[in-house]
Amino acid sequence: MNPAIDRTIAVDRLAFDDRAYILSSKDSPGGRGINAARVIHSFGGQTTAIIPAGGDRGARFEHYMLDCGFPITTVPIRNDIRLNLTITDRHGLTIKLNEIGPRLDRGEISSVEGTVESQLATASWLMLCGSLPPGVPSDFYAQLITRARRRNVRTLLDTDGEALAQGIEANPTIVTPNQQEAERLLNTVLLTRSQSIAAAKRIQSLGAESVVLSLASRGAIGVSKDSIQEAIPPRVDAISPIGAGDALAAAVLWSLDRGDKFEEAVKWGVAAGTASAKLPGVSFASLEQALEVHHEIDLRQVDV
Repeated sequence: MNPAIDRTIAVDRLAFDDRAYILSSKDSPGGRGINAARVIHSFGGQTTAIIPAGGDRGARFEHYMLDCGFPITTVPIRNDIRLNLTITDRHGLTIKLNEIGPRLDRGEISSVEGTVESQLATASWLMLCGSLPPGVPSDFYAQLITRARRRNVRTLLDTDGEALAQGIEANPTIVTPNQQEAERLLNTVLLTRSQSIAAAKRIQSLGAESVVLSLASRGAIGVSKDSIQEAIPPRVDAISPIGAGDALAAAVLWSLDRGDKFEEAVKWGVAAGTASAKLPGVSFASLEQALEVHHEIDLRQVDV
């Protein structure tokens, strides 16, 4: 719902109260949903991205998407889409600065809803990603989850704040919060393994069928109706972790869609996220790169 032009700026070093020199700058289409669609497409899955876009940036965004390899459906809006900045140095230190996005009016929101509804008839999954721009009600994703359930379309919710809280109450098939999003949702701090496991279970109790709680370099906790899994990645030299969570969510969905069991989907998610963190800028691992890490994932069943 909130696509962006992602501007990735590489600098020599990031230091407080000191200058840095720009080594390179690159613009690309972004936003959680676009990132996820890229990963699913590169893994061999079939996906369509639905985006509201307007203004000069929206036109540039659509131009950038011409070579993406998967179809997009654009819902025209009046205002310019956002510009997000990612600044990263040679040592992997990264700063992410996001605009809040354009304000959408009621007619534009209805157009997005109608476009999604028209796609549900042929969809196996509806993936709801990212923040909601101004003007969009916090229950927007929850309403779409309800519509998808009526069509027997499975749903993955990957968002934050009130949109996450209300979306979970609509009973999505799976939610994929990261540690910070889970802490905000539950109003708590997750410091230990046992706290993370308890948090994932609590999120499931709020209404989600399954939960994959992403813990960055510590892997992920997966909770389904049948089991609790812990997927621990190998140690890697992370260059840029920005976007790794998008890769995780996309790989989880891709794996489930091809018929894998839940624990295998969690393993693929951690593999894709870990492999993507090894790449510079906002980059995403290929299936081959994820497979290399997949072999090294330590998957453990958690006894409760």
